[in-house]
Amino acid sequence: MVIPVEVELKCLAERQRDYPWPKPERCPRCQQCRVWGHGFVAVFFDGIPAAVYLKRFRCPSCRCVIRLRPKGYFRRFQASIACIYESLSRRIGYGSYLPGISRSRQRHWLRALQRQVAAYLGEGFRCRLLEGFLILVQRGRVPVASNLPF
Repeated sequence: MVIPVEVELKCLAERQRDYPWPKPERCPRCQQCRVWGHGFVAVFFDGIPAAVYLKRFRCPSCRCVIRLRPKGYFRRFQASIACIYESLSRRIGYGSYLPGISRSRQRHWLRALQRQVAAYLGEGFRCRLLEGFLILVQRGRVPVASNLPF
């Protein structure tokens, strides 16, 4: 289970395992009020050249592993939501890609968004992809994920 928390990435990159992570008050799955530290997991984010360590916790009752992740990032994505949205809006609005990010990565985001919008919002949103992006985010979906549940 992933819990988004406010984190300053540059500070996290500097302090690594010494970063003062907030401890969840209860387990989000079973509501048990006791969680234990469960180590760290190394992940990469855009703009930071080395891996950073995210804190994990474990509930002794239901054995749920809880991972804290910086707000503003989709699960399993290294780029921020704002960067992805900016890339998509530039490509859709002006027909050009953002510099500094590979074109293939940006094409992947656009194609995945087209599939997600068609699957969850219908063909009527095919011309309103950015609006579809925001609606899917509000619904708790990752609009640029390549997987569809069917």
